[in-house]
Amino acid sequence: MKKNRCIAISSLVLRILTLLILLSCITTFVTDKITFELYDDVEVTIFSFKDIIAYSDRCSTYTLLQLPFAIYYAIKGKRLNGCFPEFDFYGDKLISLLLATDVGAGFAVSVEFKRNADDDLAGDFLDKASIAAGVLLGATICMTVVSVLSFISRSSK
Repeated sequence: MKKNRCIAISSLVLRILTLLILLSCITTFVTDKITFELYDDVEVTIFSFKDIIAYSDRCSTYTLLQLPFAIYYAIKGKRLNGCFPEFDFYGDKLISLLLATDVGAGFAVSVEFKRNADDDLAGDFLDKASIAAGVLLGATICMTVVSVLSFISRSSK
């Protein structure tokens, strides 16, 4: 029983950390853009993260969905319903794999564009995108650990 409680609390902390990392990654992407100054104080955005599909982050929704159930499990020490260990197990595996592919796509697109882009105009944009992909790697590691914890929790039943 003590082991399950520690797993539940660790899983909750890692889910919250993953959510915070994903939010910081999304913030970096949203604020990252290339602007071009036409004259005096008139700037035009010519490129933003919305223009590159590989930079989109789709996994925050699952983390937000799982958070109330993880809080309940950490506080009560038991599941809300008998099917949630399987939901956690398969969902955590899927999300950690999606995050890993997002990291790979983010780095690949950034490196490829940086190789072919004008350094003065796109260098800062692509550097920030690479930093955001690196931050996303941290979320991937957290979700992978949560995935292992959900396996341990599932197998201990």
